[in-house]
Amino acid sequence: MAEASGLKTDIEDLFDMLSEDEENSKDIAREIKSSFEKYRDIVEELELRGMLSAPEDKKDCLFTIHAGSGGTEASDWATMLLRMYSRFFDTMGFKWEEVDMIPGDTVGIKSVTIEVKGEYAYGFLKSEIGVHRLIRISPFDAASKRHTSFASVYVLPEADDIEITIDPSDLRIDTYRSSGAGGQHVNKTDSAVRITHIPTGVVAQSQNQRSQTFNKETAMKLLKAKLYQKRLDEEKAILEQKEGEKKEISWGSQIRTYTFQPYNLVKDHRTGIETGNTAAVMDGDLIRFVRGYLIKYGKFE
Repeated sequence: MAEASGLKTDIEDLFDMLSEDEENSKDIAREIKSSFEKYRDIVEELELRGMLSAPEDKKDCLFTIHAGSGGTEASDWATMLLRMYSRFFDTMGFKWEEVDMIPGDTVGIKSVTIEVKGEYAYGFLKSEIGVHRLIRISPFDAASKRHTSFASVYVLPEADDIEITIDPSDLRIDTYRSSGAGGQHVNKTDSAVRITHIPTGVVAQSQNQRSQTFNKETAMKLLKAKLYQKRLDEEKAILEQKEGEKKEISWGSQIRTYTFQPYNLVKDHRTGIETGNTAAVMDGDLIRFVRGYLIKYGKFE
């Protein structure tokens, strides 16, 4: 806020100089434009953060990508999304780390879970929850036919500092051998862990580490996050019922289509925002979609 106020004062001073110094008017005008662009960026950032008013918006999160049905095509699409989002995380200044990954049968990944840490990580990334559709000429099809692939994204706020009471007697913990590629140790011992919360049926699993202990810790972290999200969903449903609102966006809805052939277009179906620069989007340029979602569905405070 102090930076924005300082820039506002600078811009006002520059306008005063512009009216008094005709000789250097072009240089002053360029400086005004540069200062105004910085001021606009700060105001837009403050506006976005003002829309992230829910308590969970400030939290770190667990970001999961699941390949849809379709085998190789879907697994490759999930890998492309992983690359896209990892670059977006870097752009936002978030720290991230893969905590669980299941490789595809031949290429790509079936699913990956990433722990993302940063200011308002969940608040910004919740806009990506839903189904992402890809339309392209498949590199795996010898006939060069056009294919449609799907992948889903789930984002859960971390619940480490939230009171989530779990009775150990309510848990069923299963161990099993990891699937897919994983080195000489990962899939030769029963190191993978699946935890089921019996009262709710919520399941969390981890198989990425060779240590059963680490996988159990990761699975518990995922389980707590899922139970916390379940609580948030229930509270939101009650509030919407009282306010007479209708939920427009569901977890399973198709939110965005990425078309590579016969033309280039990425379109968000919730906001109508679109761009023909598919290369930039796949390199992590997602802020226009995030901003559009928050403007339409966020609540400014």
